[in-house]
Amino acid sequence: MSRWDTLLSVQEHDTHSDQAVHRRIALPARAELDQVMHRLAAIEKEAADVEARRHDLGRDQQRLEDEISTITDKAAQHDKALYSGSVTSPRELQAMQDEIAALKRRITQLEDQELELMEQIEPLDVDLARLASERVAGDASAIALRASIAEDEVTIDADLARLRSERSVEAAQIDPDLIAEYETLRIQGGGIGIARLAGGSCGGCHLGLSAVEIDRLKKLPPDEPAHCEECGRLLAR
Repeated sequence: MSRWDTLLSVQEHDTHSDQAVHRRIALPARAELDQVMHRLAAIEKEAADVEARRHDLGRDQQRLEDEISTITDKAAQHDKALYSGSVTSPRELQAMQDEIAALKRRITQLEDQELELMEQIEPLDVDLARLASERVAGDASAIALRASIAEDEVTIDADLARLRSERSVEAAQIDPDLIAEYETLRIQGGGIGIARLAGGSCGGCHLGLSAVEIDRLKKLPPDEPAHCEECGRLLAR
């Protein structure tokens, strides 16, 4: 096997490694997880907004309940005094009855307001329950996707370790200066540092070489490096 064949094998291992790294980064489950996390963030925001509205309405409801309780106690005290016999003046009795009636009307008004608040709160509670259910489902999906990603990463990392180990053995057989040149060209050539010359075309850029250049390459010693006149990559011939 010539050193060009060995370097081509190194290139093949590097290409497979690059592809494995890309697969690791671009796992479909990652995109799915991003979507799930985006949805969970939206759920959290929506839930926070609903909870804020629910809190305000609940505070108003509590205020009404406190006021109803206070007025109910006051009405009960007046009612007790009315029937206790401690008030004997007809005018005072009439005034007390009027006050009790006014308090009861106020209680009715407050209860109507409370009922309206409860009607507004009910759909918010439904929304909060729905959002909580969606959050649970989203969390479960995120856990499953993270487990899938971790499993795929283990498989890919094992493949990468094998490829890099095999590549290291092959690269050790090649002259360090040639490896250094290959690495530089690989960076410049988008991951491809050496390509095979086949049918008068470079396997890296897929462009045809001139007849003069092909004739020149044929006359080069087998071990002398050759480069594509179009892309500059090393050519295995």
